[in-house]
Formats: sequence, structure tokens, C-alpha cells
Amino acid sequence: MNQTVKTAPAGQSGLAENIRATLFLGLPMVGSSIAQMALHVTDTIMLGWYGVPELAAVVLGSSFFFFLFILGSGFSYALMGRISAALGAGNVTQLRRDTRMGLWVSIGYGLAAMPVMFAAGPILLALGQNPHLAELAAEFLRVAAFGLVPALVVAVLRAYLSAQERAQVVMWVTVLGVGVNILGNWAFVFGHFGAPELGVAGSALSSVLVQITSAVLLAAYAARHPKLRAIGLFTRFWRPDWEALVSVVRLGLPAGLTHLSEAGLFQASALMMGWIGTVQLAAHGIALELASLTFMIHMGLSNAATVRAGHAFGAGEPARLRAGAKAAVLMSAVFAGLTIAAFLLLPQTLIGLFLDRTKPEAAEILVFGAQLLAVAGLFQLFDAAQVMALGLLRGVHDTRVPMVIATISYWLIGVPASYILAFRFDLGGIGLWLGLVIGLACVGVTLMVRFWRGPWLSGTPADNGARRAA
Repeated sequence: MNQTVKTAPAGQSGLAENIRATLFLGLPMVGSSIAQMALHVTDTIMLGWYGVPELAAVVLGSSFFFFLFILGSGFSYALMGRISAALGAGNVTQLRRDTRMGLWVSIGYGLAAMPVMFAAGPILLALGQNPHLAELAAEFLRVAAFGLVPALVVAVLRAYLSAQERAQVVMWVTVLGVGVNILGNWAFVFGHFGAPELGVAGSALSSVLVQITSAVLLAAYAARHPKLRAIGLFTRFWRPDWEALVSVVRLGLPAGLTHLSEAGLFQASALMMGWIGTVQLAAHGIALELASLTFMIHMGLSNAATVRAGHAFGAGEPARLRAGAKAAVLMSAVFAGLTIAAFLLLPQTLIGLFLDRTKPEAAEILVFGAQLLAVAGLFQLFDAAQVMALGLLRGVHDTRVPMVIATISYWLIGVPASYILAFRFDLGGIGLWLGLVIGLACVGVTLMVRFWRGPWLSGTPADNGARRAA
């Protein structure tokens, strides 16, 4: 017999009421996303202080890590929509089944992907990277590989807790992780507190410690909190549930491949920037950190949109779905406008936060990084549009067609455009980033059109064609 849970209230359909509801749910998710990004920002800042080659190598290594992580994290993105729909339908049994199998799939994927990280050195050399940078990046990844499984576990538990509107604990655990990461980098990168000076390997070690600590804390909360204990998430965790596992894979794999397509676009840009030069790659890494940091606001709002869309979809309330989507998109667009202004008005100030200006390469990095931020301003609206559309579509269990759209937009349009503009039209790194704008514009516009023209807004019951297609 299925257990039931109290579902989220329907709320009002007015714009102001929906903005307040989205902010109430979304602000902790935004805070969690920013804190998660702050982990990588602290790595970039501290390695920028340590040395430009080390910074460039960790840009490569981190891109390699996240290329693999993003595919595995697709299961958690899909789970957020499924869990929210289960809550909307009042079915806690399905919530538990899906989350358990999400953990199974994520752990299995992480273990399978670790050997790829151990073999990163030859792969980077085969992709034309500088041998010294490739060796440093491989040194980073040999340690970072041990953080992949706990990082994926954290992603699933984040989805599980956020869908139940418990994103605050995820945020505070992530904030704690930022503090641990700063201390770990200070100790292991630079050799303070009596620790050995490990350089890039020290940065990876600090990240692994953060990922393990975060996974343990979130699992303990999910298992022991009085209001969550009755769900029994980890009771008989060893028992397979093949039906739920297949459902999670069927929905999560396209979601992962969609995000992998986007991550692959930026991974390809890092590789191509590495062909241009070390200084350019370092500037690329800093500018991308800033763009990614602001992107976390949109990601947090997108996750909130997934949860609210899932609740409305599971409850069969298309009017509520439409009103919540309008509020989320509007807030994301407003923030994108503010970000564009900051990138255009304060580029060198922002880039300078990541550099020791006494180093000889600093002036060149500042100039080139400021140019990249000007281009980043162009893709803010498109990047916000695509992540918001993906969040809304996940809430209505639509992941397969978005995967196709993203793959075509990023790999058949974005990557070729970056290469042609950078190397055929001799625009260098600026042309490379203009190609990113083109890819993001294609996917952002297309996915937005798909959501707003979808059957889930037509008044069809929750068991509609979108769910069957998923």
C-alpha cells in the first residue's frame, strides 16, 4: 500500500504571490548553488595566487572532472522532478523508491568513471594540450577521482531534500564545505599548518575531503531527522528495485546527456583555449568562473522551478504550472540584466580578484579576461533561458527532446562556430567565446518555445503525453 504525504499548497495564481513562493523555495537553492560554486572559485583564486601554470592546469583538470560529473548528475536532476511529482500526488513510497535507485545508479556510474580520470594524462596529450599542463592536470585528477562518488551522492541527496523544501540544510552544509575547502587549500596547496606543499594535488585533496564530509552530513540528516526518518530512505538499501531503477535511468540519462552537451561545449572551449596559450587559458578559467558564479543564481531558480512545476504537474494543475513558470522566468531575466551591467562596467575589478597582480602575466590576463567578460555579457540572457527552460521541462518529466535539442545546438552549431571564429577567422579566444554565445542562443530559444507550447499547459491531466514520452 502506498503511503501518502502532505503535498505542497496550491497557492495563488497572481504574479506577486508566485514570485514570493518561488523566492521562499528558491533562495536557499540559490544560496546552495552559490556556495557550491564558491568551492571552485576558492580553488581558482588560491591557485591563481600560487602560479599561472598551476591555475591553467586545474582549469583543464576541473573541466575534465565536471565533464564526467555532469553526466552522472543527470540522475539527480531528473530525480528532483520525479520526487516533486510524487509529492504533488501524495505518494511517498514512489519518492523513496526513486531516490534509492538514484543513489544506486549514481554510485555505480561514479565507480565506472574513476578509471577514466586515472588515465587523463594521455587523453589530454592526445587532445593537443601542452605536455607540462597535461601532466599537472593529470596529477590533480589522480586525487580528485576519489571525490567523484561522494560528489554524486551529494547531488542525489540535494535533489531529495530540495524537492521536500529542505534546501536550507543543503545550503548550510555547502557553506561549511567552503570553509573546509579554504582551510584545506591553504594547508595542502601552500604547505601551511605543518602540511606538505602539494600544489595542484593539494587542491584536489581538499576538494575530496569536502565532498566526503558533505555526503556524510547530508546522509545523516536524511536518515535521522525526525520528519524524514519515517520515509526510511536507507532501510534495506541493499535491495534492488528494478522497475524504479529503469525509470530513473530512462529519465535521468537524457537529462545527464543534455547537461553533458553543455559541459562538453565549455570543455571543448577550454581545450581550444589551451591551443591558443597558457595566459589565455588562465584568463578563460577566471572569466568562466565569474560567469559560472552568476549562473548559479539561475541554477538555483531553475531548481526551484523544477520543484514547483513538479508539484503542479503531479497534482494536475496546469494554471498553477503556468503562473509559477512566468514568475521564475521573470526573476531570472531581471538578474541576467544586472549581471550584464556588472560584466560591462567592472570587468578588470572582477578579474583582478583572482590574481596576484605582482606576477608578470597578470596585466595580460586582466586585459584578455575583461574582453571575455564583455562577450559573457552577451550570453547571460541565453544561458539563463536555457537553464530555466530545462528546469521547467524536468518538472513535467520532459527530458528526451531537450537532450536532442541541446546536442544539436551545442555540438553541431556551438562547437563548430567556436572553432571557425577562433581559428579560421583569426578571432582567437574572443571568437571562441562568440561561438559559445551562438550555441547557447540556439538551445535557450528553442527550449523556451518547447515549454510554452507544450501539452502540459493545455489543461491536460498530469498523466499526459509528456509523461508517457518521458
